[in-house]
Amino acid sequence: MPLEKAYITNLETNERIDCLFNPTEYTVSKQNQWETVIQMGEDVPAPVFLSGGPRTLTMSLLFDTYGDENGRDVREYTDKLAKLMKVDPQLRNEDNNKSRPPTCMFTWGRVLQFVAVITSMTQRFTLFRDDGTPVRATVDVTFQQVRAEDQHQAQNPTTVGQPGQRVRLVRPGDRLDWIAYEEYRDPTLWRLIAEANDLDDPRTLVPGQRLKIVPRRQRET
Repeated sequence: MPLEKAYITNLETNERIDCLFNPTEYTVSKQNQWETVIQMGEDVPAPVFLSGGPRTLTMSLLFDTYGDENGRDVREYTDKLAKLMKVDPQLRNEDNNKSRPPTCMFTWGRVLQFVAVITSMTQRFTLFRDDGTPVRATVDVTFQQVRAEDQHQAQNPTTVGQPGQRVRLVRPGDRLDWIAYEEYRDPTLWRLIAEANDLDDPRTLVPGQRLKIVPRRQRET
């Protein structure tokens, strides 16, 4: 079985950032918010659930170009990752006129697909060429979950006013017939998705790609 390489996808541009080396470990954490309510005559106050908190995914990624024949600067890789924390002027909220950094997805095979924003990143450069060019770096990064695992991507603003239509993110390994089965319980309806998204080649899907999922009745009427 071939080695599954981890990578990160910018979900706004579909740009893929390959991890030169898979992480040796990662940490997933989650916190819930509870409030304590004093109960008269009791030793322990009663917990009252307020809300769930987002999961966080934390890991260290190694980037190393020391053995590269072209002598590439390791920042060719790490700068792409750092860009995911920069505010993108094109991602402007029409309500408050403020922009934000892009959302992304960390993918490692079919086991881990984590849709998130990056909340923390530290780059440590540890090896250099004679001219000072960095060729090895360790990047500590924290991803914060932006939606529940069982929810599809929020509805695209361009689909407002079309009842029942929503947007789904393509996951690694997805095929249109499998998506049609998950959405409609009928894999033969893959053409409905292909037609709604003007797909010239339904066999070619990109992880992080947005697909419009239209109501089944639009095909049958």
